[in-house]
Amino acid sequence: MTTAPSAAATAAAPALAAGLQYSERREHELRKSRVVMIDGALTQNSRSSDAGTSVRVYRDGYWGFASQPGAAVRVASALEHQAIANAAAMSRFGPRSVLTLPAGGYRGEHAWRGRAPLSAAEVQERLTALNAWCRQSFPGLTSVRFIVSDEHHSKRVVASTGADSLSTIQRASLHVAFVAPGADGAPVELVELLSGKGHLGDLDWSLDALAPRLQALHVHLRAKCQAVAARGGLQTVVLAAPLAGMLAHEAMGHPCEADIVLGGAVTGGLLGQPVASELVGMVDYAHHVDDAEVMIPVYADDEGTPAEDAVLIRDGRLTGFMHSRETAARMGARPTGSARAYAPADEPLVRMRNTAILPGTTSLDDMIAGVEDGYFLMKTANGQADSTTEFMFGISLAYEIRQGRLGRAIRDTTVSGSAIKVLQSVDAVGSEMEWSCAGYCGKKQPMVVSMGGPALRARVHLGGE
Repeated sequence: MTTAPSAAATAAAPALAAGLQYSERREHELRKSRVVMIDGALTQNSRSSDAGTSVRVYRDGYWGFASQPGAAVRVASALEHQAIANAAAMSRFGPRSVLTLPAGGYRGEHAWRGRAPLSAAEVQERLTALNAWCRQSFPGLTSVRFIVSDEHHSKRVVASTGADSLSTIQRASLHVAFVAPGADGAPVELVELLSGKGHLGDLDWSLDALAPRLQALHVHLRAKCQAVAARGGLQTVVLAAPLAGMLAHEAMGHPCEADIVLGGAVTGGLLGQPVASELVGMVDYAHHVDDAEVMIPVYADDEGTPAEDAVLIRDGRLTGFMHSRETAARMGARPTGSARAYAPADEPLVRMRNTAILPGTTSLDDMIAGVEDGYFLMKTANGQADSTTEFMFGISLAYEIRQGRLGRAIRDTTVSGSAIKVLQSVDAVGSEMEWSCAGYCGKKQPMVVSMGGPALRARVHLGGE
């Protein structure tokens, strides 16, 4: 919704009289909780809160940033002087051309309003009941671990462009890890993940909702305990939806962040060129997909820029990047509202929001049936990529595909390659999307993001014998 200008917003603009080309102020609160239960014992129950104000200015081609704990009314004036002094100190490196930063600012408020948060006692009671059910249902497990987390961000951003926005991001997640002895006696672990927008009170992690997922997790764990080694080398694989989301985020998302493009990413010379199969599309969504609000809704970024979807790949061709005000000015593009800061003392960087490969028309069953000899990769433990789009992901659950049917589970392995070459090899895209917002994106500072996608069939390098 749109609001009238606040006193904070009208106070930002006069700072430009001091020779500034731009100024912004952010009031930021970050609250987190984390509870860990291992084999029925509570091993962690932590809560943290971090709040502060920051000011950032642009003067003579240099940025100046300053932050400190406390409310804006008390510290804003001192922070502005410090930010200006910091920009002046940077100018000692020599003269720079002054960019004309894009104008415009978002004015409105978007606050999460869900169910009441769960108390620490309620969380512990639920975990105790889940642990007891798992122990009774799956007596062969050697260990059961639960991790629940709840994270809240609230930001008021005012800027000399006229921006005055208040936004919140609220997310919660549950990790369940089962451990059982493998065929050789070594422990084998498998994790199920549930995540969503809102508090733990908004996330449905009741026993009725979780039981089918935990039963499936146990079936996969038993199969993994008898797993065989994969064949190494270039293989035909079906990537389950969570891996497609990881590929979108790690392998192609980061090289499409405009500051990384300006830093020399291979994508800088590929705009308009085919980087994937014609079946592949990819978007970093701002706040809605098909009229539904996304998991990490960003209506205005931390520069007060109205957030827009960044269409990265359309029909296999690279079409655009994610931008802050500065990168948009440097590259002659529109800002997409992608400048985000994780903590109150962090500066905004170009960051992903809700990055996804778009759905296609093929069912998962048909995708698997079309593989004569390959692998179905279901779960990933981690992932990393660089600005060349080269990536490596750990695979924690996968099965052989033989003559269009699933076979034996395989041991933990890795997939690697060039994201561009992998996406160019895609010959089928699934029709069903899956989203997750449980993890963090690392880039000088962590960031809450979501990622999504359908299943994909492609060619990748698989680690193995």
